[in-house]
Amino acid sequence: MEIKVLGSSSKGNAYLVTGGRTSLLLDAGLPYNELQKKSNFKLSGIDGCLITHEHGDHSKAVSKLLGHGIACYMSDGTAEILHVNTNPFCYQVEPNKTFEVGRAKIKAFKTIHDAAEPVGFYISLNQDKLLYMTDTAYSKFTFKGLTHILVECNYVGDIIDKNVMQGVIPAKLRKRIQETHFSLDNVKDFLKANDLSKVKEIWLCHLSDANSDAERFKGEIQQISGRPVYIAG
Repeated sequence: MEIKVLGSSSKGNAYLVTGGRTSLLLDAGLPYNELQKKSNFKLSGIDGCLITHEHGDHSKAVSKLLGHGIACYMSDGTAEILHVNTNPFCYQVEPNKTFEVGRAKIKAFKTIHDAAEPVGFYISLNQDKLLYMTDTAYSKFTFKGLTHILVECNYVGDIIDKNVMQGVIPAKLRKRIQETHFSLDNVKDFLKANDLSKVKEIWLCHLSDANSDAERFKGEIQQISGRPVYIAG
């Protein structure tokens, strides 16, 4: 399985996952033309796009993808908010029920975010199992047999507290971030709760521009997981 980062920030998130004959786009938070360029104009060959929720930095290109006949998979709530629920290429998925895209078997699961019906995705493709989880305050679930993890690591408490004290961000924004995004400490707790024995790599995504430290996050996650860690960006 190969993971290619097309975008990973509040400006736009999208990841291209390829395994054998199956290619998936995870989120589409960049303009369609930019997704085309960053994917080396391979969008027409993907089997489908998985959308976690309706916020623009994850769904910006959905209408264009659907307009080009590219299947998009999302929750009922996300489809309704995006006004694409009647599009023939929009497939609404139910959390905890397996569906197939190409040769991938996928299960959506609920996440904790200020969106209509946000989800993450557990993807089985060939012999690999990928977890994609972003924009969530924490995880209520554990996952079996993971080989690849692509997980949000948005902020850390001491940096965001310092930014509030210095007036870089308002306290109200800190509260919203803490209630809707995955912190470094919560990522650590999540990894400790899961069996990492088969994990080949961990990708940390959607780092905050102001409230994160990429090298620190990479080092600390690598230390507790014992696995190669990469920063998506």
